[in-house]
Amino acid sequence: MTRGTKNNGGRMSRGSRRLVLTALAATLLAGVAVPAVATAGSTAVPKAAAGQKRPELQKAIQAMVDSGLAGVQMRAHDQRGEWVGSAGVSKLGETGKPPTDGYFRIGSATKTVTATVVLQLVAEGKVGLDGQAADYLPQFGLDRRITVRMLLQHTSGLFDYTGEHYPDGKVVPGIPWQGKEWVDDRFHTYQPEKLVRFALSKPARFAPGTAWSYSNTNYVLARLLIEKVTGHSYTEEIRRRILQPLNLQHTLAPGTSPEIPEPHAHSYYRYQDAGQQKAVDVTRQNPSWISSAGEMISTTQDLHTFFSALLGGKLLPPALLAEMRKPHSTTVPKMGYGLGLQVQKADCGSTVLFHDGGVQGAGTLMYSTPDGSRTMEAAVNYVDGVNAPVGTYQKEVQKLVDTVFCGR
Repeated sequence: MTRGTKNNGGRMSRGSRRLVLTALAATLLAGVAVPAVATAGSTAVPKAAAGQKRPELQKAIQAMVDSGLAGVQMRAHDQRGEWVGSAGVSKLGETGKPPTDGYFRIGSATKTVTATVVLQLVAEGKVGLDGQAADYLPQFGLDRRITVRMLLQHTSGLFDYTGEHYPDGKVVPGIPWQGKEWVDDRFHTYQPEKLVRFALSKPARFAPGTAWSYSNTNYVLARLLIEKVTGHSYTEEIRRRILQPLNLQHTLAPGTSPEIPEPHAHSYYRYQDAGQQKAVDVTRQNPSWISSAGEMISTTQDLHTFFSALLGGKLLPPALLAEMRKPHSTTVPKMGYGLGLQVQKADCGSTVLFHDGGVQGAGTLMYSTPDGSRTMEAAVNYVDGVNAPVGTYQKEVQKLVDTVFCGR
């Protein structure tokens, strides 16, 4: 699931586990049809460069597989050049490794793209960063204290339509995104407006601007704001403002299409059914349930191009890029959240900017130094749900970050 950290004193919560533990590699059971929203040009992904031998990086991703994942594909850029590699398997029961040029669902890394488009509208004077969100979306009757900034930094207090866990142990369910109910209904189409209205039917977590809590509702509202201000669909604006200028030919916003282009790895989900555990390939799913908070599909090469361009100042003016990278004071300790970006210190003290993401059985890692001189993009595929390898995987992610950004 594509979620973030809940404020629980820095412990890894249900939300953060899902954010880091999910979002990537995808599969198609019968022939792949590239969705109509794909960018212009060939859909064939260029083969990743053979690169250099980096045994420490290969060892790090193999450790992730050994922690219980099915497979990992990764790309890293630093002063020594580019390295690409993979470990594990693309599909359970087979021996082929995940393709290093493969497509995958990037989950909440989509939020960085969505936030970038909103900030471009701010730069154009069409949206006020500290303007009231209700002025742009009057149909929802939003609390007038909620600003556009609060949506992007998760300080609005709005209920997360995928459900909430509260510090006192109370759980308020949201739309189905796990268990047998989700598996049986994973091709259902959700309308963004209905997701928002469902969230607004629940009590807010806190008064706007007084605390921090990761909520996908914020980024569905950001999508609707983009559409209201521009008069164009979210997909059109993503393509016009991000994909086409950067020539991201292998990145798309699939909307309601369950398909994913070849090549790709496979994602799985294990659940309980009448007392029995069952596992199913869930690579094909309708991503409308996560919408602009996590629906996009990309490759490690395209993510590298996008993140490098963003941090290099090619997509936003300096002042707004600085705002994007500035953590809010109420953000979870050690997981500083800015505007669609997170800021964290590696164990060696190096600052890294990132946004992980995930959907069921797939995870994405997108990391960079502030100047973009060292980057890492990775995608994992695994068996999610019952007995998912959460704890050990988290440790291996931290080790991977330290290997890439601390030279360990």
